[in-house]
Amino acid sequence: MTVIDDARERDRAIPDLDWTLLPPRARRDVVRAPSGDLARISLGEAGAPRVVLVPGVTGSKEDFVLMLPLLAAAGYRVESYDIAGQYESAAAGPENLEPPRAAYDYRLFIDDLVTVLEDGAAPAHVLGYSFAGMVAQQTAVRHPHLFASLTLLSTPPAVGQVFAGVKRIGRFSHLASGRTGAGLMLWGVRNNLNKVPPRRLEFVRARFAHTRRRSVDEIVGLMMRMPDVTAEVRALEIPKLVATGAHDLWPVAQYEQYAARIGAGVAVYETGHSPCETAPHQLVRDMLALFAARS
Repeated sequence: MTVIDDARERDRAIPDLDWTLLPPRARRDVVRAPSGDLARISLGEAGAPRVVLVPGVTGSKEDFVLMLPLLAAAGYRVESYDIAGQYESAAAGPENLEPPRAAYDYRLFIDDLVTVLEDGAAPAHVLGYSFAGMVAQQTAVRHPHLFASLTLLSTPPAVGQVFAGVKRIGRFSHLASGRTGAGLMLWGVRNNLNKVPPRRLEFVRARFAHTRRRSVDEIVGLMMRMPDVTAEVRALEIPKLVATGAHDLWPVAQYEQYAARIGAGVAVYETGHSPCETAPHQLVRDMLALFAARS
């Protein structure tokens, strides 16, 4: 309990910080992926066991700046990158593929993640945040040799039309297109429905100026068509964790049921959709325990 309480207290003490500032000794570079150049940050010794943190739609690598030094201090090489179409990877997209494709699709994001994982020591511990967790599951079942563990952070606990399970408004999700759903998401973020601190809100709003709106529309559309890979994910011989906030969009019961279906542990924090920002000490604590289960 001492460790748990310490992590909670550290999370409660997080100030309203400048999210553009990286931890000391963090390095920026670019991964040349099939969809284009992906902006990446990394921290930790190059030869250390590797952790790859993948942000979701409307997110960016900076969502993990509080986690990077904690994982690096525990002896890991930690990396995160902006997925195609988002923030500093906004120019990456289906038109850059060979041959070019008409739209963002799951294959694009899967192939990009494979490129990132192959650009360093493998297997790696992978965290997929929200939409990225949907991509990570599909990638893991196709390329299991690249994964040492899998953490699904606030990843929709469903297949098919995943928004159908959202609290209160899920029953209306079939009425929305990808663009309509994306518009509602962007409106909610811009109007700070999650009530994030001022400097975080400033960063999030500035990030929208770079993110390609088309990518958001098409990713939300993909989230309405999640393939059912639960049996294949369950069969993976790696440790798995489903982590979420008690006040997330989907009820905790749905996360618990999904975790049972894929054979994963569950961690729930007294926060919302973004424990990487609001509960990083607790999340890293639980991820380190997951990594230890691998050894």
